[in-house]
Amino acid sequence: MWEYTEKVMDLFYNPQNQGTITDQKEGEKVVSGEVGSIACGDALSLHLKVNEASGEILDAKFQTFGCASAIASSSALTAMLKGKTIDEAMNIKNQDIAGYLGGLPEEKMHCSVMGEEALEAAIFKYKGIEVEVHEEDHEGALVCSCFAITENKIKRVIRENNLKTAEEVTNYVKAGGGCGSCLADIDDLIESVYETPEPTTQQIPTTTKPATKLTNLQKITLIQQVLEQEVRPVLAEDGGDVELFDIDGDRVLVTLKGACGTCSSAMATLKGAIEATLKERVSESIVVESV
Repeated sequence: MWEYTEKVMDLFYNPQNQGTITDQKEGEKVVSGEVGSIACGDALSLHLKVNEASGEILDAKFQTFGCASAIASSSALTAMLKGKTIDEAMNIKNQDIAGYLGGLPEEKMHCSVMGEEALEAAIFKYKGIEVEVHEEDHEGALVCSCFAITENKIKRVIRENNLKTAEEVTNYVKAGGGCGSCLADIDDLIESVYETPEPTTQQIPTTTKPATKLTNLQKITLIQQVLEQEVRPVLAEDGGDVELFDIDGDRVLVTLKGACGTCSSAMATLKGAIEATLKERVSESIVVESV
């Protein structure tokens, strides 16, 4: 039997915030983030109710299929989220979930990772960006066919949790826990990560382009900040406006409104003002298109 803390056992036998969110008032938005697969042994749906004016998380509930650690981790996450803003919730990592529980057995750390990923999926949806959970995690070579884990996902979890062995990787994402044929590949990935370590992530600035590579969520957030704080005030001076429609990789889709929507120089505004600003503040590879 696993050596669980009293907090884990309490939330397993007496889980808090189970279920879905059915009540929703005007000015509130309910979103869900889903990760995992019942076929692989664990699945989690995280539901959030957010005050759209303040960004405060008013309620959080979960539905999970899994072991004691999965249930306790999910319950802990919902308790941690209530009262936080969406921006504050973005900073919650799997280590925070495990810490709230007083620790988890190493073999069960993947339950806390599942919680972090469900939270990120819910935040993506709240921000109106319909993308897959950890979209970049699903790209790259498939390393573990038993649990469908890619190279990108393994590298990310290695960096975020300072993992040093293939056994630790298995504990955090299950890769290598099936047939075991990918364990040698995982060892190679660990070596490659520490040969070229990822720079420490810093607070995303709103006035200068970040020096480090952004995650999908960080890039989306920064694009929204630049549009809101730098682009829209300038357009408003001439009676125009812009609204973010979607983000697809480096393609930023926007809707021009007000004077900008009918202006004959709308293309100049799109490229010369909006795209140029995002290239300078976020990434040179960004392309802005009107929808």
